Amino acid sequence: MNSISVARLAVTFFIIMDSIGNIPLCLSLLHRFPKKKKYKIIVREMFIALAVILLFTFLGNKFLELLHVKTSTVGIAGGLVLFIISLQMIFPKKNDEISLKSVEEPFIVPIAVPLIAGPSLLGAVMIITEEQANTSTITIALLIAWLASLAILLSSSLLVRLVGNQVLIAGERLMGFIMTIIALNLLTDGLELFLRS
Repeated sequence: MNSISVARLAVTFFIIMDSIGNIPLCLSLLHRFPKKKKYKIIVREMFIALAVILLFTFLGNKFLELLHVKTSTVGIAGGLVLFIISLQMIFPKKNDEISLKSVEEPFIVPIAVPLIAGPSLLGAVMIITEEQANTSTITIALLIAWLASLAILLSSSLLVRLVGNQVLIAGERLMGFIMTIIALNLLTDGLELFLRS
């Protein structure tokens, strides 16, 4: 993974952000708000998520050094978490419903963290940063993935009307399968780093 292209990284980050899979939850959380307010919340939460991601990109490994936690451990943990999430996307529980009645306007949790800037993405960012010194490539890839995710979440209501829930569910299953592959790759990268250290 020494010379990863921006496009390949951007696709990887976009899939892990799982904006398509997050559409149903975001719509459930924001359905009570007017259209302009809904857009404002999404943009705000996405900028918070971006700030968290960039913070982990540039300072994550130094923070781990202070805690005496190896990057390989984060990679293994991130891979395991992403693997569990991807399996839940492929094989969702029939009665897996989230109670949102008591939820006020979402702020940071749950849209920014952990839906967008989740442990899997942060783990992937740190392990890739550890293996690839060129942080500008990683940053550009993150921005591309972030912009694509922002566009999808802003147009979520329109997407549901255009393609319907069934197509979105099928897309989520496909994303879950791809995320399973990325999770296993992240896990093996973490194990490789652990064996090297």
